[in-house]
Amino acid sequence: MKIVIAGGGIIGLSTAMLLARDGHEVEVIERDPAPPADPTAAWDDWEHRGVTQVRMAHHFAPRFRALVERELPDVLDGLVAAGAYRYNPLDALPAEVRGATRPGDAAFDTVTARRVVTESVVDAAASGTPGVRVRRGQAVAGLLAGPPDPAGVPSVAGVRLASGEELACDLVVDAGGRRSALPSWLDDLGAAPCLDVAEDSGFTYYGRHFRSVDGSLPEQPGATPLTEFGSVSLLTLPADNSTWSVVVVVAAGDAPLRGLSRTDRWTEAVRSMPGFEPWVDGEPLEDRVMTMAKIEDRIRSLVVDGRPVATGVLTVGDAWACTNPSVGRGISIGMLHAVALRDTLHDRADRADAALTLEWGEVTDRVVGPWFESTRAGDRLRLAEMQVLAAGGEFTSDDPGFDIGRALVAAASVDPGCVRALFGIAGVLELPGDALAAPGVFDTVLEVGSDGRDVARPGPGRTELVAIAAG
Repeated sequence: MKIVIAGGGIIGLSTAMLLARDGHEVEVIERDPAPPADPTAAWDDWEHRGVTQVRMAHHFAPRFRALVERELPDVLDGLVAAGAYRYNPLDALPAEVRGATRPGDAAFDTVTARRVVTESVVDAAASGTPGVRVRRGQAVAGLLAGPPDPAGVPSVAGVRLASGEELACDLVVDAGGRRSALPSWLDDLGAAPCLDVAEDSGFTYYGRHFRSVDGSLPEQPGATPLTEFGSVSLLTLPADNSTWSVVVVVAAGDAPLRGLSRTDRWTEAVRSMPGFEPWVDGEPLEDRVMTMAKIEDRIRSLVVDGRPVATGVLTVGDAWACTNPSVGRGISIGMLHAVALRDTLHDRADRADAALTLEWGEVTDRVVGPWFESTRAGDRLRLAEMQVLAAGGEFTSDDPGFDIGRALVAAASVDPGCVRALFGIAGVLELPGDALAAPGVFDTVLEVGSDGRDVARPGPGRTELVAIAAG
């Protein structure tokens, strides 16, 4: 099958490699220029405007490492060669919390790097893969129409580039990310509207990157990189070549904390959080606080009321669905989606039809749909809590998942089984229901975690944070 992929980010290029290594002919269209040959130079030398968060904090969950190690081992080798940081979060825990080594603990191994470094490594691997052609500096402007199928559903027969060039193919895969123009392309084709639901994620991110002066990385004070301090959250993420990032996450409408966009106030706020002072002691890689806002939660479907709106085009990764990036699941979910697409297209040599569109919708719902829904539900609860706490209220929820989640975090601070369940969920290895179903975990969460779920981590109160942000 001849396939054109619109979008050459991590997921688009990974999808191209997976498909080409399974026998398909793949052409990737990417509007941004190629990264430098040296991945470590990408931070300073590469403009990659097509990815909103390319220079914001970034982290890869263990599921990403596991999938790349199994499916694209040359990418993993390239990341390690480029200085990616490999670690297992269990190793940083006290022995009494970690417990004895268990079979399967290696599943928590993590390999992570800054986004631009990873993009450079993936680009090099894709460009060297037989069957993949990466065309950079060009953009997809629309879709080419093929003959409608017997039911009158419009079909896609290729893409039209901004230069006017037309590329015919058997299938178009949209990997254009959260800002994909696919709905407007389909509209131009005369297709019925696809399902396209979007809302502001409700979070604003204030972040900076640092480099170690002695080659070491700060120790993680908590079990996971995401730590809650009442109306704000703090992300502390190790990266490649002795670099790391720190992000303060606030509710988007939290005006009293907008002063955190200033470096002095941002630094003072992070220093006020016990145990996190070393995370701002490195050499800053930016001279300002990097701010990201108005990031949308979005989900698209090309099947509406059981009928494809068009055939010959499928979505993958963030072009299908995307959520709040602070939980670090997007790339792992995207890789799961890409592998599922490779498996769905295995042994297919004919032009895509309505049956494929319907099948891909079912596969998507089964393989990655639960991860999207779980992530979005958790985001909505945390955002509501942050907003209530910022207004001086006390947050309560009718959703039992909220209390259970808090109890799991509390139990993970003392119980080896619960900490592995927490790492499994955070690492995109297990959905919450599956992790809690492990022998003894749920009972321990109820017994041990219920007493500690409402205990706040020592740190600055709301009044202190507002005063720091105000200078």
